[in-house]
Amino acid sequence: MPFTPLHRILGLAPGPLTGDILDAAVTAGVTEHSDLDWKSELPPAKGLPQTDFPKDVAAMANSGGGVIVYGVQETQKAATSRVDVGEFDEGHERALRSAAITAISPPVFGLGVHRVGEAGNRAVVVEIPASVDGPHLIYRHDYFGAPVRNDADTVWMKERQIEAMYRARFDERRHATEALDSLFTEAAAGRDSRKRAWLIAVAHPRLPLVRERLTRDQAQKVMSKAETLALMYAGRGGVHPLESVDRLNPRPGLRRWVLVNTAAAAYSLWKEAWATIHHDGSVTLAAAVGGHRRAASGAEGGEFFEGRHVESSAIECSIADMMALVRATADLTGAGEYDVRVGVEWAGEGPLTILTRDTMGFVYDEVSTPLHRYTPVETTVNAVASDPDFFWQVHDLAQDCVNQGGVSNVLMIRPPERDGSA
Repeated sequence: MPFTPLHRILGLAPGPLTGDILDAAVTAGVTEHSDLDWKSELPPAKGLPQTDFPKDVAAMANSGGGVIVYGVQETQKAATSRVDVGEFDEGHERALRSAAITAISPPVFGLGVHRVGEAGNRAVVVEIPASVDGPHLIYRHDYFGAPVRNDADTVWMKERQIEAMYRARFDERRHATEALDSLFTEAAAGRDSRKRAWLIAVAHPRLPLVRERLTRDQAQKVMSKAETLALMYAGRGGVHPLESVDRLNPRPGLRRWVLVNTAAAAYSLWKEAWATIHHDGSVTLAAAVGGHRRAASGAEGGEFFEGRHVESSAIECSIADMMALVRATADLTGAGEYDVRVGVEWAGEGPLTILTRDTMGFVYDEVSTPLHRYTPVETTVNAVASDPDFFWQVHDLAQDCVNQGGVSNVLMIRPPERDGSA
């Protein structure tokens, strides 16, 4: 549920933005703040990068985030009446999101766009998230500037302000790396990587949440949604780590919920897995991916791969499950961008080998590149991207992970075409 500056100013609990909230703001004569800007008209979709929209968005992002409300008339910065903004279709919304990415450097991702009200009294609220990538710059021909909010006004940063914001960005990147290091070390601790390879995946929100602790019920809802999403991303036919954790009974840990392994019996230990959901929005996954049972058909029935042999499908399913956890956690907590790290830990004898399958479905290793060390793959994902765009982020991360072992293509993760068609 969103909690915007409008909710805060009006003393409301988190919840959807509605016409009633805007009416209450007008009745109370709410004035503009550093995180609230009233606008009576929407900028046109055509030529949007040349309007003030990129400057307004960049200023909000440079000031800790906020909302721009289109459809409210103001006098002396105080809301006085509602104004209908007219039709607002998906093309116009895409133009707003595109301008925030293409007309601002670095781009501002994760805009929340809310349609409010009915015909004759329509408004659009654009929610700009806080950013750790400041200063966000606006370019005009050969010149650039960094806008920022000064209470209710937008001004341009001076040189020392820009310098300070760059320093803060570099400090934040160092802290983010330290956070990933800590999560990765914890998730990898105690895994029997001399016997079988383990995939370790961790994700940390770029803006960690400062809020009440997640409840057990919320953790269960995250797991339920993640399980559904994982099957959508990679389908059945592979080994999903989330099917080997206790999804219905999260256990409390240090500022987190722990999903303990349920594959403990001798015949199922080969698919052991553990997961955590942290109160700040971080998530981790540790899954045994080496030494899996061979397909129960033909000459392979009942046998196991060596601990250093990892099927590419096991990596794909693990990535699908991890990214599903990220998506579901972000939906619950409101987190936006995540830093993600995925590694494969193997400390046994012989090089790590990623296996694929040929067109007949048989194990195939002739294209594999033996790895004496698997280099962790790192990326930043937008957890609140559209469904197709996030699906492609799942695909691209999985492809990076299997490419390292000489495998060219993913087998199970098949997102829709880039244009949105099936």
